[in-house]
Amino acid sequence: MATVFTKIINGEIPGRFVWSDDQVVAFLSINPLGPGHVLVVPREEVDQWVDASPQLLGHVMTVAQAVGTVIRTTWSPPRVALMIAGHEVPHLHVHVHPMWGAEAFDFSRADTDPDPAEMDRNAEAIRAGLRDAGHGDVVPDA
Repeated sequence: MATVFTKIINGEIPGRFVWSDDQVVAFLSINPLGPGHVLVVPREEVDQWVDASPQLLGHVMTVAQAVGTVIRTTWSPPRVALMIAGHEVPHLHVHVHPMWGAEAFDFSRADTDPDPAEMDRNAEAIRAGLRDAGHGDVVPDA
């Protein structure tokens, strides 16, 4: 059975994509912990990160680092959070988002009703930053 992330990747459920290549996609979280909260997800349905091949996991981290660099430049947080939780969806995914404090890891503080216009602006800011950083070939149109 396809995961919700596979359905997003396949276009069955809408997503605000900021990265798309043959191995990995990245899109905004629908319940962000901060502005520009992105999920980096392999196209392959890997349940847990420890089950991913070293090559795939390395590519996920490379994409997460590129996205995290743009988040740092765009929102200027003291830190950029990176976390692999994996409880809510059984499909490897890495959370990348601005971090102003430890609450950045508390999913109970996630925005369950984010403003769609703000989400669109955040996605475009990340896409623009990735293009400026030389990743235009993997940045999808809005």
